[in-house]
Amino acid sequence: MAQAADAARTVILTVDDDPGVSRAVARDLRRRYGESYRIVRAESGESALEALRELKLRGDLVAVILADYRMPQMNGIEFLEQAMDVYPGARRVLLTAYADTNAAIDAINVVDLDHYLLKPWDPPEEKLYPVLDDLLQAWRCSDFKPVPSTKVVGHRWSARSSEVREFLARNQVPYRWYSAEEPEGRRLLAAAGEDGQRLPLVVTAEGAVLVEPDAPELAARVGLATTPTADFYDLVVIGGGPAGLGAAVYGASEGLRTVLVERSATGGQAGQSSRIENYLGFPDGVSGAQLTDRARRQAAKFGAEILTAREVTGLEVNGAARTVRFSDGSAVSAHSVILATGVQYRRLEAAGCDDLTGCGVFYGSALTEAASCQGQDVYIVGGANSAGQAAMYLARGAKSVTLLVRGESLSSSMSHYLIQQIEEAPNISVRPRTEVESAHGTGHLEQLTLRDVDTGRTELVDAGWLFVFIGAAPLTDWLDGAVLRDERGFILAGPDLTPDGRPPADWELDRPPYHLETNIPGVFVAGDARAESAKRVASAVGEGAMAVMLVHRYLEQS
Repeated sequence: MAQAADAARTVILTVDDDPGVSRAVARDLRRRYGESYRIVRAESGESALEALRELKLRGDLVAVILADYRMPQMNGIEFLEQAMDVYPGARRVLLTAYADTNAAIDAINVVDLDHYLLKPWDPPEEKLYPVLDDLLQAWRCSDFKPVPSTKVVGHRWSARSSEVREFLARNQVPYRWYSAEEPEGRRLLAAAGEDGQRLPLVVTAEGAVLVEPDAPELAARVGLATTPTADFYDLVVIGGGPAGLGAAVYGASEGLRTVLVERSATGGQAGQSSRIENYLGFPDGVSGAQLTDRARRQAAKFGAEILTAREVTGLEVNGAARTVRFSDGSAVSAHSVILATGVQYRRLEAAGCDDLTGCGVFYGSALTEAASCQGQDVYIVGGANSAGQAAMYLARGAKSVTLLVRGESLSSSMSHYLIQQIEEAPNISVRPRTEVESAHGTGHLEQLTLRDVDTGRTELVDAGWLFVFIGAAPLTDWLDGAVLRDERGFILAGPDLTPDGRPPADWELDRPPYHLETNIPGVFVAGDARAESAKRVASAVGEGAMAVMLVHRYLEQS
């Protein structure tokens, strides 16, 4: 009887050609899931396929398959591609070394990869089990059938197609990309009754067809929450970057009914970072996407609502309530508000760049576009950490990466560890005192005119890819007339509101503003949007947590 019960249990299969690694994966899996699942391990792709076929013949279920990427004879992607034919509903995970992350990203389209994990995965409580928990839950909810993914049909050099792909990627929505010029892309267009003149075409997992969808429509149709469930909250957090996510986690975990409103995708600029290596507690580094995904799941676990693709256009004071108005005319109110709107990269004021944005010229899209830059010459404008992180990431596959910097060197704006890595990378070069004067191309970027800042001499270079990471413009124009800002648009708070020791003219309370409080009582600011902020991920998270503490103090005295 014991054997029969064991055989009927659902299987988690792991395959790795290194016996030591194979045993370690199986050990960690058994420790967490051994009571509910059978853990089956194999040491080659062929033996793993054999095991899957035997399980299939016996009628056993397979929930998750974990495969190492670097295996002889048959690598992990090739194995998973064949495993899909046997168990199409099983969730698929690729184990990769740091150097193989590009292959893992490519595998998303090849084998509908559900996740990739970097080795080593210690401690498993942080890096392995949360991922497996989510995948097992998704498998159980899927009725053990393959989960159809969203399909996007577009043109390679289409700005809107690029925006849709980035929106889906940053919001962790699985999708498959099809060029409108390829057979499968043409078949999808024909099935939708479209001739390809209007792109992108999006087919949701349920089969709904969207033509040139805007962000709110796309978000709603792919399962992202866009509408608040209540009219009134304890706390509204505006912005889903590190500061906003930090505020949502601490607010919800401390019992405040919290809603976070994000106009695009959680993570902000940090969410687009390929690797953050100076964040406390991650000595091996962490990608912005991984950090964002964990923070988002953590906020949701504590009960915070997260709304995506909702643009905030106004902030009003209505007695004790603070009302946030959306672009569609709707509104939500709360006792308190935290402004965590962050910043966006400034636009490059070079002739031709606006026309080629999304068609070779990109702002903060290195992760989404990296796979297309294989073997290409890439240019990056910027000298801060975001530019350096993008350079290191793109250099893995690009033929060459050239950093264009207006200053004398990188030392004034980039962390020392990144400068060292760039100096050691053989295919990265830095051109100081250089700027882009103009961009040229028909339909997509083909050439750049570079200008020497000191001499004025220009040079025409061939270039198909330009990534821009310059400056930081706060997303605060919608607060004009309501919240006090400095001359650059950054929000003033706390001591910055009382430089002469006196509160703002319209301040009605008998206490000065709290440290992160704006000129509107109960409205706080955290992160990069605050004047004189540190512009670092850790400080933004800290300010989000501190703002929640001050919200509690405000509510106790209101």
